Amino acid sequence: DPGAPPAFLGWAEEALEFLRRRLLGEYSVDEFGYDPDLVEHVLAPLLRPLYRHWWRVEARGLEHVPDEGPALVVGNHAGTLPFDALMVTLALFDEHPAHRTLRTLAADLAFTLPVVAPLARKSGNTLACAEDAERLLAAGELVGVFPEGYKGLGKPYRDRYRLQRFGRGGFVGLALRTGVPIVPVAVVGSEEIYPMLANLRRVARLLGVPYFPVTPTFPALGPLGAIPLPSKWVIEFCPPIPTADHGRDAMLDPMVVFDLTDQVRDTIQQTVHRNFVARGGVFA
Repeated sequence: DPGAPPAFLGWAEEALEFLRRRLLGEYSVDEFGYDPDLVEHVLAPLLRPLYRHWWRVEARGLEHVPDEGPALVVGNHAGTLPFDALMVTLALFDEHPAHRTLRTLAADLAFTLPVVAPLARKSGNTLACAEDAERLLAAGELVGVFPEGYKGLGKPYRDRYRLQRFGRGGFVGLALRTGVPIVPVAVVGSEEIYPMLANLRRVARLLGVPYFPVTPTFPALGPLGAIPLPSKWVIEFCPPIPTADHGRDAMLDPMVVFDLTDQVRDTIQQTVHRNFVARGGVFA
């Protein structure tokens, strides 16, 4: 291919320039540790083969995510490992017209694991607390929330595509306090990448993790069991749900919080079911 050498040379030149910037300290991170240079030139390129070729992600409804300004992106969560959050983030980064960065609120565990913790910060995640979330929204950022948490990530395969409880509506209170819209996002495909047949709870307690999965390939195949299955993914961003009209004091009304939480959850559940049925086969 006559175009291959120039393409390789261009990649090599870009890699050398990236290394030069790192060595000379010509890059910046924000107060939360987000490193956009590392994301653009290292982390996103590593994830793109999974997004484009392995899971063949189809992103829909990107026009529902604002081109600028704050919004709360709320999604379902599943798949044993949080690849769904990474794929939602990459869909917005690569395919949204404004190439928006999603700042996901992550659980404490993500910031205690070796290797994972510094990468979590550098890739734009921050601790799932109201203070950090409000500061990000005040700065005009997109903030990602996955209210099912480990209940969703670690649910058994027999419960696939049935959303777990959304907690006490903390994300709705956050949206009401800040007056930002909520953009529900429904992910189909993540449930099949590591089908969890059983959870070894005693092992999980010994390791200090929320669950220890048994899948068709793990732990039977050892490290090979860490390879996710190539399911077909659909990610759909739904029309935004406004909150500013309710007023800040609405966060103190349990019925308003409950109704909005239920509306977001139902929107995601119905969209997940529709796309799951339309997708057909798991590997279609």
